[in-house]
Amino acid sequence: MSSASARPHASASVPDSQGRFGDFGGRFVPETLTRALDQLADEYDRAKKDPEFQRELAGLLKTFVGRPSPLYHAKRLSNSVGGAQIWLKREDLNHTGAHKINNTLGQALLTLRMGKTRVIAETGAGQHGVASATACAHFGLPCTVYMGSEDIRRQKPNVFSMKLLGAEICAVESGSKTLRDAVNEAMRDWMSSVENTHYIIGSVIGPHPFPMMVRDFQAIIGRETREQCRDTFDRLPDCIVACVGGGSNAAGMFYPFVEDDGVRMVGVEAGGRGNAPGDHASPLSFGDPGVLHGSYSYVMQDEDGQTCDVHSMSAGLDYPGVGPEHSYWMATGRVDYIDCGDDAAMQAFDQLARTEGIIAALESSHAVAKAMTIAAEMKPDQHLVVCLSGRGDKDAMEIARLRGVTF
Repeated sequence: MSSASARPHASASVPDSQGRFGDFGGRFVPETLTRALDQLADEYDRAKKDPEFQRELAGLLKTFVGRPSPLYHAKRLSNSVGGAQIWLKREDLNHTGAHKINNTLGQALLTLRMGKTRVIAETGAGQHGVASATACAHFGLPCTVYMGSEDIRRQKPNVFSMKLLGAEICAVESGSKTLRDAVNEAMRDWMSSVENTHYIIGSVIGPHPFPMMVRDFQAIIGRETREQCRDTFDRLPDCIVACVGGGSNAAGMFYPFVEDDGVRMVGVEAGGRGNAPGDHASPLSFGDPGVLHGSYSYVMQDEDGQTCDVHSMSAGLDYPGVGPEHSYWMATGRVDYIDCGDDAAMQAFDQLARTEGIIAALESSHAVAKAMTIAAEMKPDQHLVVCLSGRGDKDAMEIARLRGVTF
């Protein structure tokens, strides 16, 4: 990676026509998928310019999802930490309980525009699976969700919700039985059914145009946050913090602020049990550039260049790669990326619950943990916003298991 003095300035005008975010991104797929990706890119480009598409999506986000999500001043949490005022962008209050629905509604509308009759999706924590099943139920589309059997075990409430919504759940038994393997199986399905099937990828990963498209659908988070900060404390925040697995909630929060140099942005990866390979899921902190799931970005790899196993107690962060725009933001120095271990995330989960009465997702708790540390080093008249990407009821039974609680 180039030195800080030679770094290019981060731009919001990415990717280029080849789906490149600087050195990252692009499209590395079998020929079978090229036509479908070209069709998707063309349809998305038309949809962006279509006022009717924009009106329909905006209406759904307002009346079905419940947007705008609130910007909440966590006063007791701020007081317990000291330093900056901590604000929470409450994506956990969206319909389905997370930010994922912002993207699935947009992609479901594109599915209909392309004349596709079936949807597939992958999921780790289950929130994207629930959001995909919800969007498909709303539009009358059949939905198949691929999910690793280990994630099925630790995210049972979301599995049941998906089934209630009419989705078919395909348990993945290969590899580590987590998110990476679910994406692998969904890709295989798509290659064999591409004529009638659209794959709703849930994060800013995968081949072009997915990283750009998912970011754009999620950018409503950051756009609302800009307006709410100006309405609430008359300026932009001093710092924004979001968790990063594949990176969709962070991309949606960060993107509208990319060219605001006065706003510090911090992405928090899963530090897991420690820094040894296999004990964490922090490709931006410990990985190397490589190709995973059709895109060039930072990936956890062994000495032979094979994708490593990773670990996080949070199923949504348990992924060995990251979206290419995050790699671009790191290379340009625009976003700081740090990692947070399981124990610190669990402590933040408890502290937020007990000071504010908010049970956050384990994914979001990683961001809350580092936000508390950063806020403590800031001044009381400064403002820090955390993207609270999802609610934590899905994690309750897994946390109880980890703590040895029986009922």
